[in-house]
Amino acid sequence: MKKIISVLLVGIAIFTFAFSSPAFAADSTSGKKIFAANCASCHAGGKNLVQANKTLKKEALQKYNMYSAEAIITQVTKGKGAMPAFKGRLKDNQIEDVAAYVLEKADKNWM
Repeated sequence: MKKIISVLLVGIAIFTFAFSSPAFAADSTSGKKIFAANCASCHAGGKNLVQANKTLKKEALQKYNMYSAEAIITQVTKGKGAMPAFKGRLKDNQIEDVAAYVLEKADKNWM
């Protein structure tokens, strides 16, 4: 009986993993295009034309607790201060792609 239950549990586990949807992975290549069309007017090259000290450089993102996909997604979605909210203008996956792009560029010092 134990053997049958073990086989059933293993079978269920294999079935679950084999047919489950893969996790969504943000696409920084798509993020680059979305950033160019929506963000670059204020943040070209990782700069900030409105608040010069709050750039998208890694050091600034870390200083202002923005060095995570979650923080960037929240900022882009809801906006803050002079930055407008992009919820409704961009889809959730587009905002995730932008966050991936910003983090990738920040890690490379926007080179």
